[in-house]
Amino acid sequence: MDKKVLVTGATGFTGGHLVDELVKRGYKVKALSLPHQDTSNLEKLGVEVVFGDLTKKDTLSPAVKDVDIVFHVAAIYREQNVPHQLFFDVNVGGTKNLLEASRDAGVKRFVHCSTVGVQGEIKNPPAAETAPYNPGDYYQESKVQGEKLALQYFKENDIEGVVFRPVGIYGPGDTRFLKIFKFVKNGKFRMIGRGNVLYHLTYVRDLVNGIILCGEKPEAVGEVFTLGGNEYVTLNKLIQILAEVLEGPVPKKRVPLFPVWMAAVMCEIVCYPFRIHPPLYRRRLDFFTKDRAFDISKAKRLLGYQPKVSLQEGLKITAEWYKQENYL
Repeated sequence: MDKKVLVTGATGFTGGHLVDELVKRGYKVKALSLPHQDTSNLEKLGVEVVFGDLTKKDTLSPAVKDVDIVFHVAAIYREQNVPHQLFFDVNVGGTKNLLEASRDAGVKRFVHCSTVGVQGEIKNPPAAETAPYNPGDYYQESKVQGEKLALQYFKENDIEGVVFRPVGIYGPGDTRFLKIFKFVKNGKFRMIGRGNVLYHLTYVRDLVNGIILCGEKPEAVGEVFTLGGNEYVTLNKLIQILAEVLEGPVPKKRVPLFPVWMAAVMCEIVCYPFRIHPPLYRRRLDFFTKDRAFDISKAKRLLGYQPKVSLQEGLKITAEWYKQENYL
């Protein structure tokens, strides 16, 4: 494989798995990193690390030089303790800077990572790519703006562009879902509300295969793709599967939604004026209250995208990794 690619967000969970797979497939890989980030895993893979900052366009030229494909995965993701403007500086302004640098360097294809979060709460699941934008927070709004910017840029400039929206990513290396694994394993999990909302996950290695297809397939150019797992389930079913994987009892205890929601509102009222990170906030309840189910048939039809890891198998692999790392 003679193609040289750039991956942003390569020190993160998804970006790290993407780099690993690209190297295995013979791509020549460059990785954009901030100076303070740990790049030891990238260096072990023989990846060329280039230091730069998405918010500073003049630092991006070395990263995109002689590159055929850019996989833009980096983003500020739902941090509670950063200024809201930083979401837009990185997820919108940083995307614009990288697009311009890529165009100037003659990059052939630009693959932009968005999120299904741009569609917010799904009213009629499963949602296709054509479902309307409906962002529910600053992060999602910044990703909407970044996606729109990229799509418009692709139309107006001589660069092949693709947007993909990943659905709930999990797998070895991820710790976002660790708390749920722990609570189910130690019997402390409490279902808030009825648990009938739909939840959709994507095993990271399946996602990575889909991302690479976005960079390879001619049919991908100019399109938006949702990349998710083959199945979505109710939250009750997800917890049941997780309990089976962890070889423990299925949690039965429930908490009414309304008092928890009110407590979250009060925490925000008390904490935010003093710039204190609230112990409970409404967005944390989205997991229990909002449908997250998506139609991946377009990616299957145009890209040949085929997730191979079932939900139960993926959760089991993830649980085993947590155990190996002494997280559980």
